[in-house]
Amino acid sequence: MLTITRPSAWRSQYEIHSRGRLLATWKKETWKAGGEIVIGQQSYVVRSSVWGNKHTLIDQGGGELALADRVGRKRWTIASGAHLYQFQRASLWRADQQLLINGQPKGYIRRASGWRFGAEAELSALPLPVQIFAVAVVLSLWEQAAAASGA
Repeated sequence: MLTITRPSAWRSQYEIHSRGRLLATWKKETWKAGGEIVIGQQSYVVRSSVWGNKHTLIDQGGGELALADRVGRKRWTIASGAHLYQFQRASLWRADQQLLINGQPKGYIRRASGWRFGAEAELSALPLPVQIFAVAVVLSLWEQAAAASGA
């Protein structure tokens, strides 16, 4: 399981831990969509469409590793290589997301304990960079929704 924390309320930077060990950081751009994921010594760029409904994970060599499409809809996907991972909102009243594999729930990304800046995720069915990318996409979605609501 991944635990996501935001060390400072003033910056859009998150730390992603597993079993108490720092795995990655997600640094969202302040004035534009996208950001940077750092996993160990590897750095990845996340680019987002103007509307925030498409996100692309790009490696250091400029290659596209994953593409999230229809983000913000009830059902959305991440394509990585030959794999297509489907996500959906867990309920109409919550922003939690479920990972579906063959139509069955196999993971989730959810806010932790109602705390605004924390989350947890169980996405062990996905490769690590795709797990972190999915978390970054959902965190961006949540920040975008909070900004739109004036929170």
